[in-house]
Amino acid sequence: MGENIEKDEAVEQAKQDIQKDAKGLLAGIKKFLVELLDFRDDTDHQATIEAIKIDIPFKGATAWILIFAVFVASIGLNANSTAVVIGAMLISPLMGPILGIGMSIAINDIDTLRKSLINLATMIVLSLITAFLFFYIFPLSEDNSELLGRVRPDIRDVLIAFFGGLALMVARTKKGTVASVIFGVAIATALMPPLCTAGYGLAQGNWSYFFGAMYLFTINTIFIALATFLVLKLLSFPMLKYVNSAKRKRTAQLASVLAIIVMIPAVFTFVTVYNESKMNNEISAFIKNEVKSNQYLQLIEYERDLDKKEIRLNFFNEVDDATKNALTNQLLSNNNYRNLKEFHLKIKGSDTKSFELITTAYKEKRQELEDSKKVIEGLRSEIEDLKNTISLLNQNIEKKAALNNEKAIAFSRIAKEAKIRYLDIEKIGFSKVLSSSDFIKIDTIPLAIVKWNSTTKDSLVNLKELELRKWMQVELKLDTLFIKREQ
Repeated sequence: MGENIEKDEAVEQAKQDIQKDAKGLLAGIKKFLVELLDFRDDTDHQATIEAIKIDIPFKGATAWILIFAVFVASIGLNANSTAVVIGAMLISPLMGPILGIGMSIAINDIDTLRKSLINLATMIVLSLITAFLFFYIFPLSEDNSELLGRVRPDIRDVLIAFFGGLALMVARTKKGTVASVIFGVAIATALMPPLCTAGYGLAQGNWSYFFGAMYLFTINTIFIALATFLVLKLLSFPMLKYVNSAKRKRTAQLASVLAIIVMIPAVFTFVTVYNESKMNNEISAFIKNEVKSNQYLQLIEYERDLDKKEIRLNFFNEVDDATKNALTNQLLSNNNYRNLKEFHLKIKGSDTKSFELITTAYKEKRQELEDSKKVIEGLRSEIEDLKNTISLLNQNIEKKAALNNEKAIAFSRIAKEAKIRYLDIEKIGFSKVLSSSDFIKIDTIPLAIVKWNSTTKDSLVNLKELELRKWMQVELKLDTLFIKREQ
């Protein structure tokens, strides 16, 4: 009996030890995570507020920097160069007033809010005017991908602006500004390109581009300001105190109203864009799984209209009513497309007659093409034979030309050396002369014609001609050579 009690006590003690170890482990993990993620101790409230306020004013050098950045971004959009657009994002000073808006709402600073709104509006107007002038003078030949990417916001733009704003504010509140983070957020949130695209829309009278780009810029602005607001609230930045209690109360109420005003469109925008993103993904999945996977359907193109809740399909072949009903049922009944329940399909297909005519014409043209290929093959064979014949003739001509050229080169060298050997020579020539002694047989005789200096004695000329003949026979590789003296 006593032994059982001792065992029970030992088991209970082991359980308690395990629980203590588990609690200690959890406490250690919690402490590690807190030390890893807590950045409140590294925050400088006053320096952060001063740094943000310094970047709000917009005048002088800041205005010119913005103008130059707009020009650089517009050139990058015009040339469809991502690198140039990124460079413009890095030098643009648009972020300051946006952070000022979020900060002023968070700490109830109405004066700073007023300055931030005025400076942001001034920056926007100046950017639009600059981009308008550029694209009015240098219009695009066609809409490129960099521009199109700035007029169709989706859920990714919202998330980039929000998390980019959070990263920027965490970097701003840290003791010692992290410049690389600021540059990275400037590139990621891409505030400059939408304004340039809006200016392009104004210059071209394309209002869909203008409003689409301004919508994207507004999304970025709201969510960066919202991220600023949330980070400062999380870090318990001190509220601005006013001497007048009535003014302090009125300011707090106004700041709360503004915060709500900012939050409402932010939430609405997020939900709207998120729903549009889900619908676009499901439409793409429907086209892939239900239309393109069907081997009997030949899709030419498709269009989507989220406002009218329509999906327009254009087919090359005929689409019967049964197929149309099957596609509609898949769209409305399949749970994979639950966000497309209110959509309806508009299907356009070619009729059977026109399809058969096209098929028949295709077969006829294909037969004509095969016949043409056979004729072409025959002509190619004849051309190859002619090429071979021409090649042989060219080789013979080249051999003869090379032989004649060798002799010409050899005589040119011999003439120069002969003048060096015999200074009395005034002129020398060489040729092959046709000769017949019996008027029947024709011989070719190598003949050198030499003109000597008239002052040279005949006896000396005779000796030199003998030497010259022997020397030229060796150089020209001749068995015999006749020399004729020119008077």
